[in-house]
Amino acid sequence: MTPGRRMAMASAALTLIMIVVYLGLISRQGNQPAVWFVAGLAVAAVLAGYGSFAAAPRHRPALFTAGALQLALGLLGILSIGLPIVAAGVLAVVAAGRSGTPT
Repeated sequence: MTPGRRMAMASAALTLIMIVVYLGLISRQGNQPAVWFVAGLAVAAVLAGYGSFAAAPRHRPALFTAGALQLALGLLGILSIGLPIVAAGVLAVVAAGRSGTPT
């Protein structure tokens, strides 16, 4: 398994973990989660997971898109849960850069 593939998988896993953490924190506070935020994280996790397959068509653009989405959402939530999401975005972008030429 290549380092880029491992990074992409780690990015997807970290994003899924942060969805669970976010939902747990919000429910403990007695508030409603921001559906757009959860949906954005879910899309980013799916794109990063898809991008972890080097044989998948357009895996590189999927990883770049996942990384951009994770970085944007991470910066929006930087005062609470944003830092791990930013880290997942960096992992996705680096994985896209290491994946070689686009297919």
